[in-house]
Amino acid sequence: MTDQLSRVFAALADPTRRDMVARLTEADHTVGDLAEPYDVSLQAVSKHLKVLEDAGLVTRSRQAQRRPVHLEAEVFDLMTKWIERYRRQAEERFSRLDAVLARMQDEDNPTPNDTTQEGTAS
Repeated sequence: MTDQLSRVFAALADPTRRDMVARLTEADHTVGDLAEPYDVSLQAVSKHLKVLEDAGLVTRSRQAQRRPVHLEAEVFDLMTKWIERYRRQAEERFSRLDAVLARMQDEDNPTPNDTTQEGTAS
């Protein structure tokens, strides 16, 4: 997988990584903070973070003794644009389908024509 979008979706395919990303939306965290709720080693959490980092979803910086992990929200713009394009296409297809179904229903249930009235005297 060479393109960033594929790396992002692959990284987010794992529920633990999705949870880490969700927690990083609230604030930056250290690896230790991120590891806290999971029953895994710090090394396992670091491997998850490496996948997120390779996808461009997170960065790690150095602040004195801390190495906080920061969510790079700009990557979500790439995902949003891709999803939005296909969402619009799907909505257009559904609109066309709705129009076809409405025409079919109208053909099955014609409304009486007001100009022809049976049994009226002239």
